[in-house]
Amino acid sequence: MTTRALELYITGLKNAHAMEREAQEMLERAIQRLTDYPDLVARLQEHLVETKEQLKRLGTLLKQQATSSSLVKDTVLATGANLAAMAHTMASDEVLKNSFASNALEAFEIAAYKSLIALAEEAGVRVKTVLSESLREEERMAEWLDKNVEKITIEFLRLEEKRKAA
Repeated sequence: MTTRALELYITGLKNAHAMEREAQEMLERAIQRLTDYPDLVARLQEHLVETKEQLKRLGTLLKQQATSSSLVKDTVLATGANLAAMAHTMASDEVLKNSFASNALEAFEIAAYKSLIALAEEAGVRVKTVLSESLREEERMAEWLDKNVEKITIEFLRLEEKRKAA
């Protein structure tokens, strides 16, 4: 086990925890606001449950390393997520902006989990199964978003046309 790999693994766990807190905030805001898109909201609700489980897993892994999440990182990223959500609500194409942001966040989370797995292995920490579960959840969400971006866009267009006709 290398000391530097372990240090980076622990830092990565804290960063991942903050990242998932940000994701939780974004999901909660989107679920509240995007009620015109029931399929999207249903998938976001499923992913919110997964995100909360990911936070628990990360908390457990942090405890195993005799440390805890970074309150500062968690707060800053959660605040950023809320600010982004507020900015998106002012846009007439809120659902599109949220979809784009969600796609970007999923890609970021996938890369973060892959990196964490590599760091853990280099540090000699055997947590691949736990981290791989979170990685698979993020990959499934990213795949769903990728497969549905056109559908969401067309739903948005149809709703806009109805609103303008009314």
